[in-house]
Parts: sequence; C-alpha cells; structure tokens
Amino acid sequence: MPYDTLDALPDSAKTNLPKHAQEIYKEAFNSAWDEYTDPKKRYGDASLEETAHRVAWAAVKHSYEKREGKWIRK
Repeated sequence: MPYDTLDALPDSAKTNLPKHAQEIYKEAFNSAWDEYTDPKKRYGDASLEETAHRVAWAAVKHSYEKREGKWIRK
C-alpha cells in the first residue's frame, strides 16, 4: 500500500535513512506502486510490494551511499 507520510515507512527506512532519503524512498515507492500494478511489468514472480520496495531502495541508492554504517548524500 502506498505511504502517505514518512512515519508510515517501514522501520528499515525510518531508522536508517536521513529525512531527504526517506522522502525519496516514499515518492519512489508510491510511483512504483502505480507503475507496476500489472504483474507482466514486474521481474519474475515478485509481488507488487516487493517490486515497489526494490525500486524505492534503488532510488535512494542513486542519491545516497552507505559509508561506515550511515547513509551519506553523494
């Protein structure tokens, strides 16, 4: 289900990512949720939720990298 607020994000995103990265995650997840409703657009047997989470993390990794256990903007 799409996320309305940053507080609704999964704990892995809320507790590890800085606020800006959380915003990227939320927007990417919500966009992917709309984009991949058709199972034919997804990779393999991935569920809609799994696909949206993968897209969201990929979007975060595009702008941030993890160094010494912290997410740092590139």
